[in-house]
Amino acid sequence: MSHRADALAGRARPDDTMFLADRLSLSATTFDNPRFTTEDVVPWLERARKEGGFAVDRIPFAALDQWSFDHETGNLGHSTGRFFTVEGLRVTGGGWSAEGITQPIINQRESGILGILVREIDGVLHLLMQAKMEPGNTGLVQLGPTVQATRSNYTRVHHGGHTRYLEYFVGPDRGKVLVDALQSEQGDSFLYKRNRNMVVEVFEDVPVHDHDVHRWMTLGQVHSLMGIDHLVNMDVRTVLSCMPLGRQRGALDESVVGEPADSFQSALSKSLDRSEQAVHGDLELLTWLQDLRTENSHSARLVPLRELAGWSTDEGAVTEPSNSCVKVIAVSVEAGTREVTRWTQPMLQFPSQGVAAFLAKRIDGVLHVLVQGKAQPGIRDAIEFGPTVQCVSRDWRALPQGEWPPLLDLVLGAHAGQVRFSAVLPEEGGRFYQRDNLYTVIEVGDEFPDAEPDTMRWATLTQLKDLLRCGNHINVEARTLMTCLQSLWQGPQ
Repeated sequence: MSHRADALAGRARPDDTMFLADRLSLSATTFDNPRFTTEDVVPWLERARKEGGFAVDRIPFAALDQWSFDHETGNLGHSTGRFFTVEGLRVTGGGWSAEGITQPIINQRESGILGILVREIDGVLHLLMQAKMEPGNTGLVQLGPTVQATRSNYTRVHHGGHTRYLEYFVGPDRGKVLVDALQSEQGDSFLYKRNRNMVVEVFEDVPVHDHDVHRWMTLGQVHSLMGIDHLVNMDVRTVLSCMPLGRQRGALDESVVGEPADSFQSALSKSLDRSEQAVHGDLELLTWLQDLRTENSHSARLVPLRELAGWSTDEGAVTEPSNSCVKVIAVSVEAGTREVTRWTQPMLQFPSQGVAAFLAKRIDGVLHVLVQGKAQPGIRDAIEFGPTVQCVSRDWRALPQGEWPPLLDLVLGAHAGQVRFSAVLPEEGGRFYQRDNLYTVIEVGDEFPDAEPDTMRWATLTQLKDLLRCGNHINVEARTLMTCLQSLWQGPQ
């Protein structure tokens, strides 16, 4: 056991966030795992991909099994009335065009569970990770959480197998809950959808049902994989963003030993320290967000899918003429390692790869990120904190540069020395077909003003993490970027 682990071993285990942050910080700076090395991860996922018997094919709507278009509304739904429906959405006001926008949207009101099981091994918290197949994932198999299931799935509406490890997250015999928050999903594609983000600790041996599907890894190992394109799925990233981390001190301070006091890593460490001064107070940030929500004037309402003006349905897709927006398609799936091994379903397909970016700046030595109040029609409270730049819904490349979102030109024109993180990462693979976005963190210097636009505010990572404990304040794209940033906060490998 390392001296860092010794520093934690034998200490009381109070139910406080700071102690949990210390334990997670230790895991985040631990990269040695003799039971399953980081170098083993990619071959493990590739083997799961080759041996899983996976196949995903586009099919016409007529080939869907138990899915059909309603004769009156044109909405696409399942014969059980469960899972989800694809309906129409009309949005007016709030900065959208006077005529409003119309689009298909997934109406899935039930909340699922995204859960990571943790256990101390040799004094260090390890995470039980899964080689998770989803039909919309690029490459099909990616690194997923222990449990990733909708309520319809884990209540077995599909009459398939049981969800492994579900018993640790629900019911009277579940483990010790460390993190539990309802978080929103993509507000441009889901109507009011939320998932329960959970981290649960167990203190006894946990059977690994199948070493080809689940493996124990440290948080440091998972962080070190974040920069690999298409590897860490969205559900892992959102749960990791909810985990508290703290600035390391004393025996836990190895990650910043030898780092200059004004280094990026030092500024990032301070951004996770509640004792450091932020540009805005916590209540000031929250009040600003509530002001935006109160003043918001947009209106979103469901309409029959068949009544979407300008949209048409043929045998294989629901589309609009420009093809610059989402379309509805159908797929057939074979998946030997899933609870159900064969099924068909509708999915949403997006026109191009989007961009989500944080601008980051050291202000008085503390790293701040520029967040915007991002309005999306499918968000329950209309507006949540989002990335500095978020253009992931429509094909921004088809727009004249003068109509680009604010600061997109700065993000795309950043030189290599400014890019702190950049990777193409997948979105939710259970409902979206090969939807990938570029996630990037760009550090700006003194040439970028501290003064903020009306729709943006500087915030530290610890402020955003505190808001995550309440849920419904940080959107899913911003949560991914928070995880991307915290993956840079690590010790020597």
